[in-house]
Amino acid sequence: MTIRKIIGFIATLAIFAVAIVIGRALWVHYMDEPWTRDGRVRAEVINIAPDVSGAVVELPVHDNQLVKKGDLLMQIDPSHYQIAVEQAQAAVAARKAELQARRDDAQRRADMDSLVVSKESRENASHSATAAEAQYQQALAALDAAKLNLARTRVVAPVDGYVTNLSVYRGDYATAGAAKFAIVDSHSFWVYGYFEETKLPRVRIGDKAEIRLMSGGVLQGHVESISRGIYDRDNPQSRELLADVNPTFNWVRLAQRVPVRIRIDHVPDGVVLSAGTTCTVVVTPR
Repeated sequence: MTIRKIIGFIATLAIFAVAIVIGRALWVHYMDEPWTRDGRVRAEVINIAPDVSGAVVELPVHDNQLVKKGDLLMQIDPSHYQIAVEQAQAAVAARKAELQARRDDAQRRADMDSLVVSKESRENASHSATAAEAQYQQALAALDAAKLNLARTRVVAPVDGYVTNLSVYRGDYATAGAAKFAIVDSHSFWVYGYFEETKLPRVRIGDKAEIRLMSGGVLQGHVESISRGIYDRDNPQSRELLADVNPTFNWVRLAQRVPVRIRIDHVPDGVVLSAGTTCTVVVTPR
């Protein structure tokens, strides 16, 4: 055997050995290391619905606009609610005058001699004053409610965030409790990484995590929590609340995926986060 053949044989063995080592390392990384391509960017989404009904007379925002907490989002026509406040104020004045009259009457009867005014008459006058006091308090509560409704005609942003899915326009009629659009809280973004259950033993709360967005951005974060339950589709309950076992079985059992919540520690400049986008999550065990 010539030297050239010996060198070629040794080189082949070396390449084969390196390929085995690299293949095994890749296999271990793929099967055992805690990483997943099944990641989703999430955020808190607040549905914006008016607390009172009426025509929309002002809409100073547009779709996808960044708003600050307290900014005006929508103005409901306040005319009817202003009138309701004035009516409630008039009712309060009337009840207050009646209360004063009842108290004066009760005081006069209390000052009279028992031979002139009976005990029953004094008690009736006192009870009338008490009832007038209750009606006055009720009128005050109605005034507070009317003022609250007037204030609620201004729909303001509850958090800093982005207006999304705007489906209302100036002149539309807004119904109390019916959501018109949503705000994505700009301070609430996090990532859900759906890890195979075989990789969960290497995931611990507090572990550092690298988030690779499909758009190319790379974020840093850490494991915040691990879900403690997922839906078992193979074992739903029957009508009698007993386990409904499916007689068929897939002989290739796949590992279930468990949601792991990743807190984002830092977002680099220029990286745009959007709830629902996909990413890859790589956890570095401590």
